[in-house]
Amino acid sequence: MIGSGPNGLVAANLLVDAGWSVTVLEAQPTIGGAVRTDTELSPDWRLDTFSAFYPLAAASDTIKNLRLEEHGLTWVHAPAVLGNPLPDGGWALLQRDRHDTAVGLDKLCPGDGEAWLELCALWDGFGPNLIGALLDPFPPLRSGAKMAVNLPRTGGLSALRLLLMSVRRLGEEYFKGEAPRLLLTGNALHADFSPEGAGSAAFGLLLTMLGQSVGFPVPQGGAGELIAALARRFLSLGGEIHTSSEARTVVIRGGRAVAVKLATGDEVQADRAVIANVAAPALYGGLVSFDHLPARTQHGIKRFEWDPSTVKVDWAMSAPVPWDPAPAVAPGTVHIAHSVDELSTFAGQVSGNTIPSDPLLLMGQMTTTDSTRSKPGTESLWAYTHVPQSPRGDAGDGGIRGVWDASDLERFADRMQGRIERFAPDFSSRIVARRVLGPHEFQTRDANLYRGAINGGTAALHQELIFRPMPGMGRAETPIKGLYLGSASAHPGGGVHGAPGANAAKAAMAHDRVRRLRPNLRKRSG
Repeated sequence: MIGSGPNGLVAANLLVDAGWSVTVLEAQPTIGGAVRTDTELSPDWRLDTFSAFYPLAAASDTIKNLRLEEHGLTWVHAPAVLGNPLPDGGWALLQRDRHDTAVGLDKLCPGDGEAWLELCALWDGFGPNLIGALLDPFPPLRSGAKMAVNLPRTGGLSALRLLLMSVRRLGEEYFKGEAPRLLLTGNALHADFSPEGAGSAAFGLLLTMLGQSVGFPVPQGGAGELIAALARRFLSLGGEIHTSSEARTVVIRGGRAVAVKLATGDEVQADRAVIANVAAPALYGGLVSFDHLPARTQHGIKRFEWDPSTVKVDWAMSAPVPWDPAPAVAPGTVHIAHSVDELSTFAGQVSGNTIPSDPLLLMGQMTTTDSTRSKPGTESLWAYTHVPQSPRGDAGDGGIRGVWDASDLERFADRMQGRIERFAPDFSSRIVARRVLGPHEFQTRDANLYRGAINGGTAALHQELIFRPMPGMGRAETPIKGLYLGSASAHPGGGVHGAPGANAAKAAMAHDRVRRLRPNLRKRSG
């Protein structure tokens, strides 16, 4: 197993459950991939280095079936799921109870509450099967069949149309006010969609409705506790984890992956399979040279498209964020976006290789969500946003060059902070310390996060399903026997749900059964 992020450790647990001998190789000194917790700013503030909230993990049957609570994991929730402060002084609030959400939206714009419940009812008809179809190996035969059978009586063509439309159009058709439109669109832009992009409605609706069914939970004590529970479970069953063990080459003999060669020159043998939890370009043409790959794979990987880069700011705060006005119920996740039109401009600037002037901020009030993250009366806070992979200009007035050195990062962090201060004027006076992580820091800390791309490749429809990570694939199998891709570059993509790792483990076990069955069949036929 190459890589100890959530996909790697989910796969490792499934394989060790099946009686396999599993060795996990991690290049970094510590495990976790993009799920880590640190105290770099101060021992008194626990920071989630990368990801923080886990609705997809809470919805994943694979992760639920691992029973990580028996290995020390505790999920906790903020009082409200998500909030977006509005320019006129109100708040768009997503709450665990859909009726509470509807009441709040109706106060802002009469009629939107009823429309919200109507949309929720439509989701109830096809949503659970959609989640299953997305997280299952492709093609999703079981969940897909259930969805096809049930669709005529759970929305029919209206539901199918919803899955294909843009989130902007969804918001315009259902709601008169801006608040519900912002909730849906902000959630859609967790991935690299634009508000006008086909399929953005489905993703925005998915995260929004998960917020009302499973919430946006966090591991008590920090994101790293999810990894720690996965590791404890794996090790208790006899698995092995080796840190500071960088894989350099997948050794191939007779067209089959048989070992992994480390940076030290040592080889780790693989009698059954190698699962690579690395970005697709790091596997094809990296760990496996082009000499071992067919022409179509060589051609396909050269067209692989990354998702945008990321800049993230962490703050140690002496007090909670002084929102003015404060929301009626404190949300764990906060979006800073003035309007859907502003989000369209932001998405257009990023896709047009321009550093955004008014970036969408995705924020986490971690102590509000989990009291163990910092001392009482303080706040552990972060915000991140997306920037182009290859910037060619700055739409703002800060003269940011896009080289993302210390000067660029501090200037852009000031721009992000200014967005918060629009809704929390005394914000700066409560800052104890600040850290800025840019594209280079992301990649240094996790090689899979190429230039700060956090989703293993674009989530646009042309690189999903049978097109992920390249046309004609869509599954964990690779052109090399015994070698499987188990990272976010594989179907179904980014997010902490363990599905790419689980799919790789299932594929490895299925192929191994067939491989071991063949000699017996030959003997019988002989």
